[in-house]
Order: sequence, then structure tokens, then C-alpha cells
Amino acid sequence: MSRARTLALLAALAGGSLLTGCQSVYYDAMELVGREKRDLLRSELTGMVGDQEDAEEAFTDALTRIKALTGFDGGDLEREYDALADAYDDAASAADDIDARMDEIETVAADLFAEWEEEIGEIQSPSLKAGSRKKLRETQARYGRLHARLVETRASMDPALTLLKDHTLFLKHNLNAAAVGALGDEMSNIEGEIEVLKRSIRQSIEEAQRFIEVMS
Repeated sequence: MSRARTLALLAALAGGSLLTGCQSVYYDAMELVGREKRDLLRSELTGMVGDQEDAEEAFTDALTRIKALTGFDGGDLEREYDALADAYDDAASAADDIDARMDEIETVAADLFAEWEEEIGEIQSPSLKAGSRKKLRETQARYGRLHARLVETRASMDPALTLLKDHTLFLKHNLNAAAVGALGDEMSNIEGEIEVLKRSIRQSIEEAQRFIEVMS
């Protein structure tokens, strides 16, 4: 089913309750189109992988723009500044997307584990009950490691964003060759922050992909 058709069906099923954030109505609607909480969590984590890849690209582009400015030797300086400002905005927007995605992941994961725990109580076979509970605990532990990695990666974006914003604002009010030259003194700091961030993003992506495989 296409995304557009799914959204239309959800709107028809949930009506105004979905718009007011009624999570149970949302889950009921999704289950009617064949999507359980496990599917939703996998989907959100897949989306997070995409969001992080977008963030990596945005921060890399911002670093490229700064490097281009530090090597500036004539031309349209204002155009170069505009490109850097756009790159910063893209990086900040990517971080915001990750924040929103994290909220969805945390909500769905909590609801999935709560439902799983409740349904274990309905299993009559002691061996099956124990097996399901063991699987739940293993999944919760794996998710806990993934969540910690995601939080760490998101936190590492803030120092890089701060440095990018500093550079952007500095140039905004000092758009001249001397100001551009001063950026060279700060290059190692921002380059270091972004390289650390990129490594963290790659680790988070790998962790998320492993979790998605286990959940499949």
C-alpha cells in the first residue's frame, strides 16, 4: 500500500482522535493495515538511519563550505557566505529531524515492550512463557544499547552545530577577506568536531541496522 493511501486510511479510521495524539487509536489503525508495533519500530529505525545519513551529509557539506572559505582567493564572497549559511541551516534541520524521530522511536519501543510484557502474562505454558520473557529481556537490552548510542550521537551534534553557528554569525557581521582569514585559526576545532560526529553517526547507523535485522 502506498504511503498516500495508508495516510488516507489512517485519517479515515482515526479521525480527529489521531490529530490529538491518541496513540491507541493510531496503533489500532495501523494494525488494520497489517502493521504491528514491531513493524512500526523497524520502520522508525529505518527512518532514523536515513535521517542520520542526511545529517552526515549536511555536516560534511558545511565543513566543505568552511574549507572553501578559508581557501578563498577572490570571487563572490557573499555567495560563499550564503552557501555556508544554507549548509548550517541544513545541519540544524537534520538535527531537529533526528530529535523528532527519536521521540517516535522511544514511544513505539516503550509501547511495544509494555504490550509484550502484558501478553507474556497470557501465555499458559511455563516453558513458552519463560522463552518469551527471555527474548523480551534480550531485545530490551539490545534496544537499550542502541538507544544509548543514538543519544550519544545526537549529543555530539551540538558542539559541531555551535561551532558552525559561530562561524556563520562571525562572517555575517565581518564579511571581508581579513575575517575569512581568521577562520583558518579555528579550522582544526570544527574539523575535529565534525570528524568525531561522523564516526559516531556511522556507529549509530551500524547499530540500528543490526537491531533492525534482529527484529526482522
